[in-house]
Amino acid sequence: MPQGATPRRIGADERREAVIEAAIAEFAQHGLHGSSTERIARQVGISQPYIFKLFGTKKELFLVSALRVCDRVQDTFQDALVANTGCPLEAMGTAYVGLLERRDELLVLLHSFAASADDEVRVKVRKRYAELYAFVKHASNAPDAEV
Repeated sequence: MPQGATPRRIGADERREAVIEAAIAEFAQHGLHGSSTERIARQVGISQPYIFKLFGTKKELFLVSALRVCDRVQDTFQDALVANTGCPLEAMGTAYVGLLERRDELLVLLHSFAASADDEVRVKVRKRYAELYAFVKHASNAPDAEV
């Protein structure tokens, strides 16, 4: 940074997004129980208490991260539908192959399923995954067996 320059302040929304991105990477590697909010905070350059101010608990940050990944999967499917004039289910299937390169996000999904012994995690993840399934079913108009 040039001498005398003022560092750019990051807004709360931007900081929250940076925490979610760092959390996705952390939860992908260590799951809900093995992850460290201290490592997440260090990655973003904030204090650990600030994470709790933003999200309340590590489990809530985990849930926000897992649900964000589901949102991204659905957004990817939606983009595939807009770009494709063929079979909707095939378009979403092809788009899913591209998601396989986003390893951290898929690992967060796996960890969210693994953490479903926790009632709160199970309820929220099941609900969001059911919404994703309903989106695919509605968008493709395919029978359950194909979806």
